[in-house]
Amino acid sequence: MKTAHFILIFCLLALASPFAYASDPSPLQDFCVAINDPKDAVFVNGKFCKDPKLAKAQDFYYSGLNIPINTSNPVGSTVTPVNVAQIPGLNTLGISLVRIDYAPNGGLNPPHTHPRATEILVVVEGTLYVGFVTSNTDNRLITKVLYPGDVFVFPIGLIHFQFNVGKTNAVAFAALSSQNPGVITVANAVFGSNPPINPDFLVKAFQLDKNVVKNLQSKFWWANN
Repeated sequence: MKTAHFILIFCLLALASPFAYASDPSPLQDFCVAINDPKDAVFVNGKFCKDPKLAKAQDFYYSGLNIPINTSNPVGSTVTPVNVAQIPGLNTLGISLVRIDYAPNGGLNPPHTHPRATEILVVVEGTLYVGFVTSNTDNRLITKVLYPGDVFVFPIGLIHFQFNVGKTNAVAFAALSSQNPGVITVANAVFGSNPPINPDFLVKAFQLDKNVVKNLQSKFWWANN
């Protein structure tokens, strides 16, 4: 009977383990304030940790998300991140935040993905057309028009976007389930890589004329976030 219980518990743990690593691992201490100086520090989640006794309020603080940001750029939006780079105390805590400002009449956050985080977005000003695309082979487009107070979730790893369909500025805030979610903007990665991807490959992959591919590769691809 004990053997059967052991096997059952082992199977449950095996099934649960993939879900346990679906986001940043849970910390084994109250906090781990990131520092750049390795002296007298412990290396956790890609950062050195400050001695907890030396932690102060400033390690867990950021100010300025109430300030509108200039959106005069090719895509008409600006992302202000608040992750472990801005708040060292976020290290190992598995969460971060962004403010996104969108210009009127078409400001957008272009198709991108966060390899390490699910995103939940709330609109506080304006009207946004948002959506994501499911993975192969369905490639379903799931979209919604959002108004102030509306919330939308972008599942981890899926390509998603936001588009200001209103005539006024739009503002949204989003929380992400990682201290450092990462971002891969599709156009930047494919046509703006360094060094460039072989255009002959892109011609076949996207079924495009070679001149079109070279034109796309010659553009300046705006790194929004």
